[in-house]
Amino acid sequence: MARKQPPQQPPPVQRVRLRYAKRGNLRFSSSRDFSRAFERALRRASIPMAFSSGFSPHPRISYLNAVPTGMSSEAEFVDIGLAENREIPQIVDGLNSALPTGYRILAARELDGSPELPMEASKWLIATPGDVSAQIAELNAAQTWVVRREEKNRDVDVRPAILSLVPVEGGFELISKLEAPLVRPDDVLRALGVDPALASCKRLEQGAYVNGDVVSPL
Repeated sequence: MARKQPPQQPPPVQRVRLRYAKRGNLRFSSSRDFSRAFERALRRASIPMAFSSGFSPHPRISYLNAVPTGMSSEAEFVDIGLAENREIPQIVDGLNSALPTGYRILAARELDGSPELPMEASKWLIATPGDVSAQIAELNAAQTWVVRREEKNRDVDVRPAILSLVPVEGGFELISKLEAPLVRPDDVLRALGVDPALASCKRLEQGAYVNGDVVSPL
């Protein structure tokens, strides 16, 4: 006998986009680690989540372009659907009181259905153990630059994904495309001849690429 379909869940009455940071030792936490901590924080903060329909309902949460494990970020985004309206400051304060130290909600806004800015690029600040300005000049002048991803035993051309690569004190600033195949900061570090284990990567922003810079979707 076929299982009876469960009743359909109502759609969210409010959709909110949150910007959060991933700092300190929690940069080593995975996307799954964050999702578990975030869902616990939603429950502890009594955020009235909307749920999906079906036999295994899930809270309506959508994560956008999570930072790779081991890298810190000031520009992570997550969308949530609520079953009841809440004031934005109430949501932010409630989550920050419930999240572990190292995760921090920085800002939030209600999604009203208007067109969203595309997620086109990430902006990174990368600290290196030595000066890499000469290697950066060489990479910027190249048309292609292939590196080997040892963990997947495959080659990737990093050059087409680089929108901006500028040396700064202590390292460099990178703006890279968010498209498949995704080029990560560690790929660019290998292209520059730097061991990724000796570098420190922080995402400063992600969003639309406008006039040579990255504009937040928030």
